[in-house]
Amino acid sequence: MSPENPQKALVPRGVITFILKVFLSCIIIWTYVQFDQVYEDSKMLTHISRGASTFLILSIFFSIIRYVFIAIYNARNANRAVRGNFVLGVNRLTVVANAISGIIALMLFFGINPVEFVTSLTIVAMAIAVTLRDYITNMISGLIIMFSDQLSIGDRIRVDDQQGRIIDITLANIVFQDEEDDIVMVPNNMVFNSTFTNHSAHPSSFFAVRFELPLNVALDVEKLEKSLRANLQSHPNLENAEEMELKVLEIGKDAVKYKIDLHAISYSNKLHRRLENEILKEVLKFEKESSEARSA
Repeated sequence: MSPENPQKALVPRGVITFILKVFLSCIIIWTYVQFDQVYEDSKMLTHISRGASTFLILSIFFSIIRYVFIAIYNARNANRAVRGNFVLGVNRLTVVANAISGIIALMLFFGINPVEFVTSLTIVAMAIAVTLRDYITNMISGLIIMFSDQLSIGDRIRVDDQQGRIIDITLANIVFQDEEDDIVMVPNNMVFNSTFTNHSAHPSSFFAVRFELPLNVALDVEKLEKSLRANLQSHPNLENAEEMELKVLEIGKDAVKYKIDLHAISYSNKLHRRLENEILKEVLKFEKESSEARSA
């Protein structure tokens, strides 16, 4: 009889943490009941237990709310594909709520009344809010992104001249991996304050290939168009390639920019990049042969 896979028997870390919080809370409440006189005689012990119990009870409450919201969301969307990052947003909000609970617990630990403390530092709090407004607006933008379907982890995006695949969305940045496998972090505000393209929002079989050729090579561009059409019209991953047209985008001082519009058999970004790479190799081959013919 083969042994069971130990990984399948493991309890998720979140469940263990939740059970531990409930256990510790019960212990503290039990000590309140059994040793109430000890707490009355020791202010320090009272502050410690009050801070710990406040943090644990609030954390348990937030965990229950988190589990309920995620369970309802998963049940409602069990039979359909969804975009967005609802679960990620709920997790981030839970982290923020637990952080606030920790701050309140520390105040209670040191015998500080949180309500009186916040009231007495209203002006200071306003100054801190002004100082940290960029981070606060980034955090709000991040939460809006998480609870909307504008962006999702795994989407291919373009920001200015860079493009790549989103690997994480934090409360401060959108983290994506560009074409050279570099990690790029973009502030969340850029989604709302600048031109931002999401290539995965509406999957399409359409894709475009852009390139440029030196002016001396561009004179023979008709040969390139015929060569590309001949090679692509029988390509198994392209549709209607025989209707391909080489479009001039811009004529510069030293080079001419071109564009080719094509339709693949699917909307796979990986397939589009592979087809684009094949076409660009043909362009480079044509440029080399044309240059060698002129220099001969």
